[in-house]
Amino acid sequence: MIKKVKLKLLRSIQNKQLNVFLLFLFLAFVILIFSKLSKSYTNTMEFRIEKINVPEEKVILDNSDSILNITIKAYGFKWLDFYFSRPKIRVDFSKDVFEGSSKFVWTKSNSRRLSITTFAKNVEIIDIFPDTLEFNYDVNLVKKIPVEINTNITFIPGFDIFNGFSITPDSVKVIGPKDIVGAIDYIETETLVLEDVKKNIDKTIKLKLPKNGNIRFSDQSIHLKARVERFTEGSLKIPISIINVPTELRIKYFPKEVTVMFYTSLEHFKSVEPSDFKVVCDYGKIGEEQSFFVPELVGTSQFVKSVRINNQHIEFIILK
Repeated sequence: MIKKVKLKLLRSIQNKQLNVFLLFLFLAFVILIFSKLSKSYTNTMEFRIEKINVPEEKVILDNSDSILNITIKAYGFKWLDFYFSRPKIRVDFSKDVFEGSSKFVWTKSNSRRLSITTFAKNVEIIDIFPDTLEFNYDVNLVKKIPVEINTNITFIPGFDIFNGFSITPDSVKVIGPKDIVGAIDYIETETLVLEDVKKNIDKTIKLKLPKNGNIRFSDQSIHLKARVERFTEGSLKIPISIINVPTELRIKYFPKEVTVMFYTSLEHFKSVEPSDFKVVCDYGKIGEEQSFFVPELVGTSQFVKSVRINNQHIEFIILK
């Protein structure tokens, strides 16, 4: 029993000694780190350029300079700060540059202002490379470009839209370099997918805009509206006219009229008249030894959305 107590006491003393040793080791490490960080170091770092106050009528091209290598003398604490959050170098186009031929130019002579606006007082700029930055620019072109909508819409049977879609805006103002904006002919929307529609459509759709930082767009989306109505089918008997028959020939044909099927809204159904349609058979389009015409619809009603002719063959004989 006495031996066990002695053994426990010995282990306790040893553990306390180990803990004290680890504590002193940690304190020594912290003191060493603080000692290192308190010293001044000189090193070169790469900084990206942040362009501000660029004139609106100019656009900076992608092939412009965008990096400065700066040799800095600073305390270790500051270098640690740079490691975790490397600042960007701001170039103010209203103060820091002068305009040349198709480019803005920044020179090393602005390093004093750079040290004031970007770095703390205890940071010394030793050198900057390159000593000149050139920002190529182009004059903006302003162009209105039409919007093309993409839809995948299905309606419940008996419902449809008659007057099509209304989109606002129907065009987008694009501002950017001439060579880029001039190549854009239209802007597409993302695809609007709707199923079993029977109510009016009123949706906002995003535009599929080119990913190019050199161009700006007046709108990011468009508003699409459509009136959904009840629809029905109807049919009318329309007489046939034969055209382009040589004067020396007489044609006998059958039937004399065809059935025209049309699809329209209930609102417009009573406005559809037989006189709105015109069906012809063109003698000039028949082939050799062909004994029938193919009727063509050359006139239709403004009140129908779609129309078709039921009869596809009109038999005929030539009388001499």
